[in-house]
Amino acid sequence: MSIVKRAVGRLLHRGWAYAKAAGAVSPLSPADYRFRRLGDGACLSFPVGAIFGEEWIEIGDHTLVGERVSISAGMGPGVDLGPGSIVRIGRGCSIGRGSHIVGHQSIDIGDDVFTGPYVYITDQNHVYDDPETPIGRQWPRNNPVSIGSGSWLGTGAIILPGTRLGRQSVVAGGAVVRGEFPDHSVVAGVPAKLVRTYTPDEGWHSPRPGGGPEAARDEPSVHLLASNE
Repeated sequence: MSIVKRAVGRLLHRGWAYAKAAGAVSPLSPADYRFRRLGDGACLSFPVGAIFGEEWIEIGDHTLVGERVSISAGMGPGVDLGPGSIVRIGRGCSIGRGSHIVGHQSIDIGDDVFTGPYVYITDQNHVYDDPETPIGRQWPRNNPVSIGSGSWLGTGAIILPGTRLGRQSVVAGGAVVRGEFPDHSVVAGVPAKLVRTYTPDEGWHSPRPGGGPEAARDEPSVHLLASNE
C-alpha cells in the first residue's frame, strides 16, 4: 500500500507542477486576460487570484506576481473606466502570494518593488459621514496611491488610500500606512510612523522632532518585522 501511495503522490506532485507551469499567465500564454500591458517576461503564477478590469491594468517587464494574488480595477467586471490605466505595476517587481491590489482611481507601483505575502494595497475606502446609513451603502472615497521604486513592503502590510511612499523605502510587516513619506523611509506600526530615514551625512538614523537625529544603532531594528517568512 505504501508503494502505491508513494507512486500516487509522485504523480500528483508532477501533475501539480505541470498545472502550475501550464496555468501561469504570461505574454506568451495570456489565457483570456487582456491586460493593457503585460510586459516581456512578466508572469502571474498559477493558481491566479481574482483578476478583473485588466484593460486598465499595466504590469511591467519581468515582474513576478505570486500565487493567488488578486488585482482589480473598478468595482466589478464590465465597467468602462475611461481612457487611462488605473493600476500600474513597474518592471522587475515581485508581488507576494495572496496579496491584493484593488484600484479604482490610481495605484502606481514603481520599478523593483518587492512585497511579502498577503499585502493589501487600495486607493478606495468606505466613509461613515452619515451616521444612519449603513457604512457599506455609503459611496466610498478614492485617493491615489504611489509606491516608490526600490521599496519593500513587509508581510501583511496594508497601504491605504492617499499613501505616497518615496523611493527605496521599507514598510514593516503588519504596518497600516496612510500619508506621505519621503525617499529612504522606514515606516512601522499601526498607524504607521516614520521610524528611520537616511541622509548622506548621517546615514540611516531615527527622526527626532525638534532636535538632531539619533544614531541608527540606537533605533530598535525593524527590518525583521518586514520578513517574508
